[in-house]
Amino acid sequence: MSIKSYLKNLLYQPRQLLSELQQLDQQQFQTAMKYLFNSKKEHLEMGNIILDWGKTRERIFQSPGVNRTLFLVTLDRCFLTLSALDCVDILSQVLCVSAVNYLQPDVVGSLPNLLPEDAFRNLSSLFKDLYDRTSASTQRALYGWMKQILQKPYNMKLNESTSWVSAESLWILGRYMVHLPFEEILKISLNEIRLFISYDNATKQLDMVYDITPELAQALLERINLSGFDMRNTSTIYRLGLLVCFYDDLEQMDAAVARALLHQMIKCNQLRGFQAKVHELKSQLLNIAMQNQTLNETLGSLSDAVVGLTSSQLESLSPEAVHNAVVTLNQVSGWAKSQVMILSSKYLSYEKVLSFYNVSQLGALVTGIGTRSLHSMNPRELAQIIQGTTSQYLSDLSPAQQQGILRKIATSGDFSSSVKDIQGAFFKEVSLSGLWKQTGFNSSMLKEKELRSSQVKTVMQFRFHCNLFTGQLVKGVTCQLFESMDTDIFLDNFKFFEMNLHLLSPYQVNCLAWKFWKVSSASIPPFLLLALPKLMIQINGNLSVVTDCRQNLSIADEYDVDLLGNLICHLPPAFLHGRMSLKAMAAALHQFKVCQQLSRIGYTTLVMLVVRPCKHQAFALTRAPSSNEIIKLGEANVFWSVQELKCMDPGTFDKNVELLGAVSGFNSSQLTALKEKAKQVWGLLPDWRSYQIISLGRIALALTEQEITELDLHSIDTVSVLSQQTEWTLTQARAILKGFLDDSGQTISTLKSFDLVGLGTILCALNSTEITSISTAEFSAAVARIGLLFCSTPVLRQFKKMTESVFGAATSWNGSILQEIGTIAGGLNEDELKAFDKSLMPYFQPSAVRHIPPEIFQALSPEQIANLGPENAAMVTGLQQEHLDGAQLQSLGLALDGARHSSPGTQSTAGSPQQVQTPAPSGEWSPAPAQGKVALASGCVLCLHCTCLF
Repeated sequence: MSIKSYLKNLLYQPRQLLSELQQLDQQQFQTAMKYLFNSKKEHLEMGNIILDWGKTRERIFQSPGVNRTLFLVTLDRCFLTLSALDCVDILSQVLCVSAVNYLQPDVVGSLPNLLPEDAFRNLSSLFKDLYDRTSASTQRALYGWMKQILQKPYNMKLNESTSWVSAESLWILGRYMVHLPFEEILKISLNEIRLFISYDNATKQLDMVYDITPELAQALLERINLSGFDMRNTSTIYRLGLLVCFYDDLEQMDAAVARALLHQMIKCNQLRGFQAKVHELKSQLLNIAMQNQTLNETLGSLSDAVVGLTSSQLESLSPEAVHNAVVTLNQVSGWAKSQVMILSSKYLSYEKVLSFYNVSQLGALVTGIGTRSLHSMNPRELAQIIQGTTSQYLSDLSPAQQQGILRKIATSGDFSSSVKDIQGAFFKEVSLSGLWKQTGFNSSMLKEKELRSSQVKTVMQFRFHCNLFTGQLVKGVTCQLFESMDTDIFLDNFKFFEMNLHLLSPYQVNCLAWKFWKVSSASIPPFLLLALPKLMIQINGNLSVVTDCRQNLSIADEYDVDLLGNLICHLPPAFLHGRMSLKAMAAALHQFKVCQQLSRIGYTTLVMLVVRPCKHQAFALTRAPSSNEIIKLGEANVFWSVQELKCMDPGTFDKNVELLGAVSGFNSSQLTALKEKAKQVWGLLPDWRSYQIISLGRIALALTEQEITELDLHSIDTVSVLSQQTEWTLTQARAILKGFLDDSGQTISTLKSFDLVGLGTILCALNSTEITSISTAEFSAAVARIGLLFCSTPVLRQFKKMTESVFGAATSWNGSILQEIGTIAGGLNEDELKAFDKSLMPYFQPSAVRHIPPEIFQALSPEQIANLGPENAAMVTGLQQEHLDGAQLQSLGLALDGARHSSPGTQSTAGSPQQVQTPAPSGEWSPAPAQGKVALASGCVLCLHCTCLF
């Protein structure tokens, strides 16, 4: 075997590598570590063999299994063979290039407990840097290791009343100090506490104890107080770091101290939990800070505690007070939408006119400016906003607000130059028809822009002579382009594709995997394996026929977990329960944290399973929910009974209405109780302000048709927030539409693009006559947003007709248009669908596929279905499948499996996919479709120990 083959095999057999390194003598081990970690050579010469050492080292450090081996062998051999400082340096390099998954509690037990002081300090510093990347159990284990070494000098001197914890050891522990036992903190010498707090860097250290508990924080505060520091001195308060979040000595405190504490408490939002306690403390300090002064006088000195002010308190502010405090207010995070609306309205009522300068002064509060107000601005002023510092907040504007700005600039005649200055996510709102009018894009202009897939193809026409692989343009790489790439060009750019995998669609990832399979002699990266069907996979340099042998699979240890990588996210829970060893499970727990597969429903279910046994205990008696309880419970507020919600204090409701409106699990009875509470607190419906209506969230779903007609709905911003709810009945939606048209004095034909975008899901309640009367130009600007709606088939068909007035006959549409119009493609008829070339099938949006009626979907040919791609194929509903014949079902199986009709050296077979039972859209109104389970391709994709993994 050649040296190259030998080294390559070791990369894929980390257990063997561990064995080999353990057998090296001292001199050999030193040489191996030297070349691996310190050699700067690009090539190594061994006799007549020249090895590309640079690429070999890169591949070594990309392998989790090899990194695990290097870590373990360093612990096992290094400290016996090399100097402690050299070994710490090696450990540092291994841990910093890896995901530290293998730094588990049992491994921490192997750390040396006899180290020179400088090596111990360096290693402790490394572990402090890695704190956030390790699990809680590993953090506790590392604290135990550090404690073991730190307390050795004290072992002979200690008794039960004294502590080994000194000022110096607190500094060495750093963030690990949060693992000190409560009793140990109470024993720390007051002199040592005084020395520690006197350190100039004490504040920096205490600013980072994000996971400290209230009990430990208050114990430290008590010792600091007893050590002689004046706890109400501004200098002391500054030194307390995150301990101020648990300050509890409020008796006879003056307003100046309260304001100093509030200023320091800005950092408390970084705490891991206990926000309800922080919220309560801020509320108490807020009351103290305002003693003997009006809110107008103190507004600018209340720090971020101002987010705790109720809407009525904010409404009482004078425009002048808001204007004077705007520099402070615009830096505060955590504002509710209703609060921002009030503050921006107050500020602008003082300024009288909207200009670039005063909008810039608002900062993050710019989101409170109404859509029509933004649209009324001078186009040149708007263009300045796009280019200025305020541009960083434009992506936080609602789609209606963004569309208002874009429409005004577009109609000003200066759109071509202005659109190039639009950065970030805001650029995604530029319509396809708007981009078609542009000229002269280049790479520097595109660098900071986010693009929709439909925009990419249009923008790419300006870049024939530029490097294609720039940022978001990777979204436009077609399968044909992957396939036509020269092997060297593909492999040279593969790292770019890997780094931007999140920008690629599942269909593109499938194409990328097939190209890699075809051209690379290396084993295929695990993240691409799931994109391929059941086939022959090259592993460890050998071809193994992978068959369906899931029954014999085992995941034996941490090396199997390393090899799986993110594939572990796709294993079913039942499988993990039965076929993963405890040793492997310990290593896998960290990996599960990066899995994205848990749906909101699944997550909520898990939360409820955890909290439900004791909620019922908490609410055994009928009582009113408190503000603190509402903040703590979050989604678990669903367990309040209707009677308990009715008993809620009016002030508590007013203060927490947006939190309650965000709870997704409230049933209709609970929502009705909360609506009635709103009527009790805010009075008659015609008197409700816009900010109150939008603060309702899901509570608004309880409004009857008659109640909706009583609301003031003149503002598209109010309707825009209401339209975010997808559970409206047709009757309610029609009432909202009528209310908006009546109150704003508009008709369907006069609606602007920002009105259409703001109406959102309410547009699904339009009839065919109303849709026909929409302005073609306004529809064109809003079509991408309308394509996100889940409307009924009749409505989608009418939208499709409108789309043809913009983009021409459906049979002439290209991939960009199909991506742009989204679900509107669900309104295509049988002949139109059949006319599409099979190469266009991947460009249908997944949501459009599931909205094609079964009787229309069956018109697709087997070739068209086979080219849907994995993501679109997974969206095919059970009812759609029932209308397909055998050939079509086989093609659907191929598409779902990511197969190709012919591939080098492989054969693919597929039966019919699992069925997904989802009702087909029907009728004149369609709320959000039921989210059924998506069928996943099954089959072995990886071999381990001569058994296979699904």
